[in-house]
Amino acid sequence: MIKNPKTLEKFEKKYIKKNNLTFKEKLKIYENLWTEALLMKVLPSKDPLEGIEIDIKIAWILNSLHKK
Repeated sequence: MIKNPKTLEKFEKKYIKKNNLTFKEKLKIYENLWTEALLMKVLPSKDPLEGIEIDIKIAWILNSLHKK
């Protein structure tokens, strides 16, 4: 759980500026994370629609707040 999102955001911005990665480097990181998720049996989801109702509700709430 992220306890301080502002600190994380600050770290991410600093990291991105400091480590200007190429597309190939970014793709390699993504592929490694995907492989790790497969090994942990987190992906692929057994039911790809699992939890979609919650995602739709959250999207609806966020979109309605944006209009105000």
